[in-house]
Amino acid sequence: MLTEVFAYDFMLRALWAVIAISLFAPILGLFLILRRQSLMSDTLSHVSLAGVAFGLALGVSPTWMTMLVVTVAAVVLEYLRTVYRHYMEISTAILMSMGLAISLIVTSKSSGTSSMSLDQYLFGSIITISQEQVIFLFSIAGLVLLLTALFMRPMYVLTFDEDTAHVDGLPVRLMSIAFNIVTGIAISLTIPAAGALLVSTIMVLPASIAMRLGKSFKAVIVIGMLVGFVGMVSGIILSYYAETPASATITMIFIGIFLLVNVVQLVLKKVR
Repeated sequence: MLTEVFAYDFMLRALWAVIAISLFAPILGLFLILRRQSLMSDTLSHVSLAGVAFGLALGVSPTWMTMLVVTVAAVVLEYLRTVYRHYMEISTAILMSMGLAISLIVTSKSSGTSSMSLDQYLFGSIITISQEQVIFLFSIAGLVLLLTALFMRPMYVLTFDEDTAHVDGLPVRLMSIAFNIVTGIAISLTIPAAGALLVSTIMVLPASIAMRLGKSFKAVIVIGMLVGFVGMVSGIILSYYAETPASATITMIFIGIFLLVNVVQLVLKKVR
């Protein structure tokens, strides 16, 4: 059965893509959750649409244009976070609305082809991902893993207590901006596979599930990677046979795993 599924080149590319995504999405998702910035993945995915719209309208690579736009948005997001320190949802709402507004305006001034292409980025299609996009995904995965290995402890301190991180001499603002930029680029590269509307699920849910199962910070990261891999691989296989959208199928599998883990833990807690 599996031999039949992965006998096609597009399914092999999809498999490599989900392997790459499962390496970095749970790590970034975990930090987003712990920093109480889960909505940032939604915000940057909507901002990414503006980059896609500009790229399609100008006839340049949407991928490179999107990375440029999310880099600028990441810096703006950090500035707004400092201005509205206790009201983080304001900055996310502002940028999310702005990203959608710009993408709609640019698309309305472009040809119908651009509008159709933008729809593809809204919903994504992991089975149509190109070899170049797979390479990009593995590149960002390698970068995230390297940065995690080098700066896990400083990021851990920054995540749980910015004041302590500042006292320890850590460049708090620079680290926050760098994290936002890396997250934004990772999201922009994931969008062609997952779609802007569902990318936050792939970023946040594996980490959320792992937090219920892991007993340590490193264990949560490893479990998150395993959950991400299992959920996405089973999602593309099920979508192939059920003829359903891959990103939507993956999302429902993650939600199913999340509900199952919580129900089992609730039952075990009552038994004890």
